Amino acid sequence: MTKKTFLGAMTVVTAVALTGSALVASNMGFKLNYQLLQPGGGLSADGTNTISLPDNRQTGLNDAKNLMDDIGFANILSVQKFIKSDNSLQSYTGRKGSLAPFALAAGDGYRVKMSTTVNYIIVGSDDPTLAYSLQGPAIGISADGTSQFAYNYHQTATDAKALMDDIGFANILSVQKFIKSDNSLQSYTGRKGSLAPFALVPGDSYRVKMSTTVNYIPSHY
Repeated sequence: MTKKTFLGAMTVVTAVALTGSALVASNMGFKLNYQLLQPGGGLSADGTNTISLPDNRQTGLNDAKNLMDDIGFANILSVQKFIKSDNSLQSYTGRKGSLAPFALAAGDGYRVKMSTTVNYIIVGSDDPTLAYSLQGPAIGISADGTSQFAYNYHQTATDAKALMDDIGFANILSVQKFIKSDNSLQSYTGRKGSLAPFALVPGDSYRVKMSTTVNYIPSHY
């Protein structure tokens, strides 16, 4: 299915959702205009952005190469995924000498490094029954319980505190967002001395640090 065809189907589903139940609304298709920034202007240090893709992506968007092609290969330098076992980043550039493209997976967030600013149209739908495995520390599986989480478009948690509560506060140590202007991470713990919770933005992905493994089904509207 092409993006154009998918958007046509999405329009039909959205129209039904206007008079349907909350369940329909939580699984309806969506279109999100998400800006991926190039370096400069005090907005992005080196063109690195986080991105969150829907559970059900458009046909043909299966791996890092497909994502680069969909964004526009000339505009993007790399796609990176977070490796939980050692907290490293695996990079795919599509250029000579690059590793093979890695598969995209529902619930995983990614980093994309841009050379040109692109208003990228994300289309797809969220699956309100899909559980994401947010893993606590485990040898060979998760170094310290950190995952790069793809924030759901129709998720009811609107800030870092609400996300921690929805996952289960006793199971999670922090939520972190990527700050494009200096490539740092801003952390919210919900504990004494923490900064105020930051808002969650559709299209962004976040790091969550778990103390206990949770099979998490986000609350949807």
